Amino acid sequence: MAFETLTIPADGQPITGAGGRLAVPDRPIIPFILGDGIGVDVTPAMRAVLDAAVAKAYGGGRSIAWVEVLAGDRAQAARGEWLPAETLEAFAHFRVGIKGPLSTPVGGGIRSLNVAIRQTLDLYANVRPVYYIPGLPSPVKTPEAMDIVLFREATEDVYAGIEWKAGTPEARKVIDFLKREMGVTALDDQDADVTGVGIKPIGERKTKRLVRKAIDYALARGRKSVTLVHKGNIMKFTEGAFRDWGYQVAAAEYGDRTVTEADVWDKHGGQAPAGRVVMMDRIADNMLQQILLRTGDYDVLALPNLNGDYLSDAAAAQVGGLGIAHGGNIGDDVAVFEAVHGTAPKYAGQDKVNPTALILSGVMMLEHLGWDEAAARVRAGVAAAIADGVVTYDLARQRADAREVRCSAFAAAVIERM
Repeated sequence: MAFETLTIPADGQPITGAGGRLAVPDRPIIPFILGDGIGVDVTPAMRAVLDAAVAKAYGGGRSIAWVEVLAGDRAQAARGEWLPAETLEAFAHFRVGIKGPLSTPVGGGIRSLNVAIRQTLDLYANVRPVYYIPGLPSPVKTPEAMDIVLFREATEDVYAGIEWKAGTPEARKVIDFLKREMGVTALDDQDADVTGVGIKPIGERKTKRLVRKAIDYALARGRKSVTLVHKGNIMKFTEGAFRDWGYQVAAAEYGDRTVTEADVWDKHGGQAPAGRVVMMDRIADNMLQQILLRTGDYDVLALPNLNGDYLSDAAAAQVGGLGIAHGGNIGDDVAVFEAVHGTAPKYAGQDKVNPTALILSGVMMLEHLGWDEAAARVRAGVAAAIADGVVTYDLARQRADAREVRCSAFAAAVIERM
């Protein structure tokens, strides 16, 4: 495929395959977005760590052919647009990519570029592992109990962006339709001039494919349970349907490999049959309490978009915060990995911030490629650096025994300890 502005390394090869089965060459072409704000610091650190891990793991027999693609402020400055079509085409063509943080204005301006990438490329599973690395500061007594993986639906719910600003003709029209045609009495006292309106779509197909991915992961990784997290007691036909459809796909497609929590107690004496994944569900607000008080009872979570956003950040707070929170946006044929944190523009270019989140996103990318040996080296290097107290300022200020280092120096410390 020809690209207008990208320079593709002549010695790199594209990843091929379909349906989640990748054929990865020894030098795959990986597009990356540098990112806004601190992207100029954390993305080079991530690349240095991944390059070193791949070289060490495979003795120079494998390497990554990096290609920068533009989005955010750099794209606006260079191309006059926030998310060029060429960037999306590159991710789709090369199948796997990674991105630094991108700015999203609050209350106005452009819509989230992160959401746009997920929706345009149909990266419907936002996967966020949350686990404790010894030496990280934590506000809880037993952070080591946290070891969950969240599968957050990433293309619908309120993040679909179907909303109208208060006072616009569109908002008035929707409110009038809901009142007159649909008999929505809850809006009778609403002033259409000062009421914004949003729509929350949750569909059967999109729910089932998300839950299917979560169950597949649990079965492949030997995880014990999948919990459907919803607010179905209030939003019965959206989040309640998410719960019901989740149970349906488990029963219809995984009936011999899953068991409901109710059946564990009613039919199996409280002990799940060997080799079966337990299907459970929890109300979203209760789940925020559960991950604090009964952390170890949960394993894989499947959630609608907004619930997944809240819960993943709350879980990350128990094991070190957003400086280590990482994830991947995974569809059937394309995957783009990312840090969860924002752009922190006041620290941009200071070589100061913590690159661990993006480095661990890179670990997920290596595992997605099937390069588990390199991924294991990065995990070991990160864990050893943190255990030794060689950390960036955000962690150093919470540890009396820490040696504070810069972003690039932390990356070097990780490489040294692989």
